[in-house]
Amino acid sequence: MSFLQQILKDTNYKISQFSEEQIKTLEREIIFKQDKKGNNVPYTTCLVRRKEIVLKPEEAVRQLYLLKLHQDYDYAYERMELEYAVTFGREKKRADIVVFDKVDSRAVYIMVEIKKPKLKDGKEQLHSYCNATGAPIGIWSNGESISYYHRKDPNYFEDIPAIPKSGQKLSEILNEPWTLEDLIKKDKLVNEKKSLKDLILEMEDEVLANAGVDVFEELFKLIFTKLFDEMESGRNKNRYLEFRNNGDTETELKEKIQKLFNRANDKWQGVFSKETRIQLSPSHLSICIASLEKVKLFNSNLDVVDEAFEYLINKSSKGEKGQYFTPRYGIDMCVRMLNPKESESMIDTASGSCGFPVHTFFYVKNQIHKEEGIVDDEMMTTKPPIPRVLDYVQNNVFAIDFDEKAVRVARCLNLIAGDGQTNVLHLNTLDYERWNEKTKDEDWIDTYGTGWKNIRRYRKIKSETKENQSYVNRDFEFDILMANPPFAGDIKESRILTKYELGKKPSGKYQTAVGRDILFIERNLDFLKPGGRLAIVLPQGRFNNSSDKAIREYIAERCRILGVVGFHGNFFKPHTGTKTSVILAQKWNDDPQAGALCPKKEDYPIFFATMQSPSKDNSGDKIYVKDAYGQDALDKHGHKYVHHDLFNHDGLTQDGIAEAFIEFAKKEQLSFF
Repeated sequence: MSFLQQILKDTNYKISQFSEEQIKTLEREIIFKQDKKGNNVPYTTCLVRRKEIVLKPEEAVRQLYLLKLHQDYDYAYERMELEYAVTFGREKKRADIVVFDKVDSRAVYIMVEIKKPKLKDGKEQLHSYCNATGAPIGIWSNGESISYYHRKDPNYFEDIPAIPKSGQKLSEILNEPWTLEDLIKKDKLVNEKKSLKDLILEMEDEVLANAGVDVFEELFKLIFTKLFDEMESGRNKNRYLEFRNNGDTETELKEKIQKLFNRANDKWQGVFSKETRIQLSPSHLSICIASLEKVKLFNSNLDVVDEAFEYLINKSSKGEKGQYFTPRYGIDMCVRMLNPKESESMIDTASGSCGFPVHTFFYVKNQIHKEEGIVDDEMMTTKPPIPRVLDYVQNNVFAIDFDEKAVRVARCLNLIAGDGQTNVLHLNTLDYERWNEKTKDEDWIDTYGTGWKNIRRYRKIKSETKENQSYVNRDFEFDILMANPPFAGDIKESRILTKYELGKKPSGKYQTAVGRDILFIERNLDFLKPGGRLAIVLPQGRFNNSSDKAIREYIAERCRILGVVGFHGNFFKPHTGTKTSVILAQKWNDDPQAGALCPKKEDYPIFFATMQSPSKDNSGDKIYVKDAYGQDALDKHGHKYVHHDLFNHDGLTQDGIAEAFIEFAKKEQLSFF
């Protein structure tokens, strides 16, 4: 750990934004003086004031930023001033760094805020300083994350991708041609150390809270449009990206983005109606475009946009019935443990934004690419799938959810993966008796007809008659099922309860109310063929409570319980602190003609594991892996990765629970390893 990193330890300041040479340059200038107590105190000579100063954490970041302004952007130290007095009526405050205009030597051109290490605090301070001085450009940084703003008027601060160099105009930065290759190099998420969720929170603070629109819908439209724009350029390297303000007026920009949205809507049908229009005002849209235009949404597995959708849906509608999104590293663990194959079918019966199906698709796609000798690059998801991959995703991957917003997000992600086709259906999994009402609705069929036709191929009862109408949609023959069903709220409708064995009391009479997740256990087993395997997230109490013994016996009677993995109490925070586990099981199958995938046994070992690393703090914020210098470690895509013990992350972390289960599965000679 370098000396500067020791100074910044246990503070909100970091130095990952600066080059190694800039850090070494400052460290070479450090001297030590003894204070009255005999302690060695670090000093340096200020690059602008030319006097010795104590090197406190915020001062270290400030001196490094002076170096950056000078070395990277060619601004002379003579154009800079520190602790610049900003007047607010009778009160004066001190701005961290100002850069003066080249022509008018006392006009503030750039305002830099460093002393407020949290973006929200720093941004408010920065905006007030820019308004008071008339500075057109503002910068906030804490040494790790950074934000650049263009002040158009007192209420309008546009997020810009960078600041101009000393000899450049701001218009040159804003109007430069922009290809997908440029976007990859200057991706804001990598260069500014932010997440898409961070940017959405900024937009909510700045614009969307007072825009008088449905925030979910408008951001969904913009993300949908930008995904299409990136995909088009991924398939034509010479194409310029259109999701960008190239000096258009606000009205021209809105017209351009609406046309781009219309093209996306024609390509990926069934997410928005044909008549959908962007409702943001031209000025509000302009701010949002400025925030998003330098963000690369596509990467190797869509996890950037996945996280943003998780936040938006949780904020707008999820959680009402215990429908909490499964963290994607939990999903990846389950996928690795069930090891899906290209020849196998898969379904999620409570899919939310489709984490399990999408991650299953990428897992199988990677297997196929390995066999075909295809090396995946960062933008693989923008390219048309090869025939084997396309055949798999369009015929073998399915999802069902009853939340309409979640289904639309799921369809969006699956339409991309399936190159315009998807098997995501808006249905109530538990109330299968009423599916036929949906399938007679012309509007529903217009959107979901292809997926409905495909899923019918997996029904156990192939033809529908008047006698079996109520049961034709009950039993299916899928190879794999993965789901995190909602586990809050009871089902009280007797019409539904009488369709389930688990709806009965020990006496044989039907109960008046049954937990939603309990019915999902039985329903999910109905979707599996003999030998099929599943992973279901359930409340920990289902494995421990004496009152739930009958449920455990029901599962054991129909399946071989392969394993139970207990998640950490913080796993689903901030949405809930409910302790959960995932059960992995394989449906009994003694049929030699079907391969006897799971012959029934009375006694067999079960894999048990408990997640030790919390992966999130008590507030629900993710805990990221740190490098040897205490900075956030980055994976091969330049993204931070979560500190957990569920599996080995691309060789960057130690083997975890998934690898231990795979070893167990091979030892037990389970059919899928």
